[in-house]
Amino acid sequence: MIVDDHEVVRRGIAEVVDRSEGLSVVAEAGSVAEGERRAALVRPQVILVDLQLPDGTGIDLITKLRASGSEARAIILTSFDDDRALAEALDAGAAAYLLKSVRGAEISDVIHAVAAGRVLLDERTVTRRRAEHEDPTADLTPSELRVVDLIGEGLSNREIAERLSVAEKTVKNHITSLLAKMGLQRRTQVAAWAASRKNREWAATDKN
Repeated sequence: MIVDDHEVVRRGIAEVVDRSEGLSVVAEAGSVAEGERRAALVRPQVILVDLQLPDGTGIDLITKLRASGSEARAIILTSFDDDRALAEALDAGAAAYLLKSVRGAEISDVIHAVAAGRVLLDERTVTRRRAEHEDPTADLTPSELRVVDLIGEGLSNREIAERLSVAEKTVKNHITSLLAKMGLQRRTQVAAWAASRKNREWAATDKN
């Protein structure tokens, strides 16, 4: 069963799956509620579910299905390469986590593997990814973190000073300190990092 609120995406995945030997799509759904209802009717062996759905997340659906006694094995298929989402998918019992940039043949291979009982997610993978993506702001003070956020909003040093009710020199001192702690050299790098962090927030309002 494929659960994604974008019909074009669902149809594309369905075509890939239906062309694969030994696989067939038994149902499609565009929301958590619809996925829950249809899974109860067709009892899919494997579900491919998007993270962002109109009435919740793919992780919500996986949790609900497991609570209902469903034996469907879950694969997250998403645009978000996000460590927090990966960890939550693991906690919810997902067997695999795929990005939508994956090739069609790889989707089929993963479905076959998951249907056969394999788990392509493990705690070791999550731990390694977390280590590879350590938060460079971990050592920043609350004031420095606020400056990073405001730089990310596109504010100048003067505007940040006004927002924080401090001297512009104080803002410059904060920036000098946070650059050193984050291992960066320029203010523009801070802005770019802040933008990339915002884009990685898989639970944001905008759906993938």
